[in-house]
Amino acid sequence: MSRSIDYGNLMHEAMRGLIRKVLQDVSDNGLPGNHHFFITFDTSHPDAELADWLSDRYPGEMTVVMQHWYDGLEVSDEGFAITLNFGDAPEPLYIPYDAIRTFVDPSVEFGLRFEQQESEEDAEEDADAPLDQTEQEDLEVAEEPAKDAEIVSLDSFRK
Repeated sequence: MSRSIDYGNLMHEAMRGLIRKVLQDVSDNGLPGNHHFFITFDTSHPDAELADWLSDRYPGEMTVVMQHWYDGLEVSDEGFAITLNFGDAPEPLYIPYDAIRTFVDPSVEFGLRFEQQESEEDAEEDADAPLDQTEQEDLEVAEEPAKDAEIVSLDSFRK
């Protein structure tokens, strides 16, 4: 088997490092100017920590806003902890970087999107499963390869 460079995972690692550095700066110095963040993350990630009522209300993913009120921002190499206000109720969260799906700072039109990749186990299970007619037809049509990262349009976040 020949070795190849996994650019997709390298890019994701670099993007998560960027998020970590930005959050560490905010932890040390506060949010500068009009900067604020929309962070969408996978609430079912095994290392994500959030109140049961939040995970029940947002079983797949949730977007949090880090802007006017936040507390206890602690940044580590694997993720960050923060307390956010949900309807006048402060709730602590722990969000691993691996759980982040999008990170957007609309004040400067900056955004990152992480494409979700199948685990090797899921891919092996899928490979063993028989294909239905639609899947067989899909295999016959050459598709563009999936992109590992892309620029996020911020139009949906503008007022």
